[in-house]
Amino acid sequence: MAIRNIVKEGDPILNKVCRPVEKFDDRLITLLDDMYETMKNSEGVGLAGPQVGILRRLFVIDIGDGVIDFVNPKILKTSGVQEENEGCLSCPGEYGITRRPMYVTVEAYNRFGDRFTLNAEGLMAQAICHENDHLDGILFKEHVIRKTEEL
Repeated sequence: MAIRNIVKEGDPILNKVCRPVEKFDDRLITLLDDMYETMKNSEGVGLAGPQVGILRRLFVIDIGDGVIDFVNPKILKTSGVQEENEGCLSCPGEYGITRRPMYVTVEAYNRFGDRFTLNAEGLMAQAICHENDHLDGILFKEHVIRKTEEL
């Protein structure tokens, strides 16, 4: 596994819409492993493809229960509202209270191409929405309702 450079705000890649992953192979597994290592090294809870310069629809999340790979995710349903503090590895030092769904149902594929559905709530729902936004060129700052000093 390797630590990759995290793309910072201002780089146009962060504003582009990602393309679907088409091949589930060793290169994809290596990319996901590298993304996880990079995320943990930076003390994050999620990291999306464009944040490491890859315009593909994938991200990794670990909120403390182990890593989950999301490849070609689709948010099927959202409900409820939560307002929580949020930051982003691509926007170091910037934080704010965002308004996100409390509950999310997402369908995605794992690194081997197996489809799964996940019902998430709280921090996991927030992280899924945050990382999924990256796949559509949206930064968390577009959801900030009030800036904060730190997480």
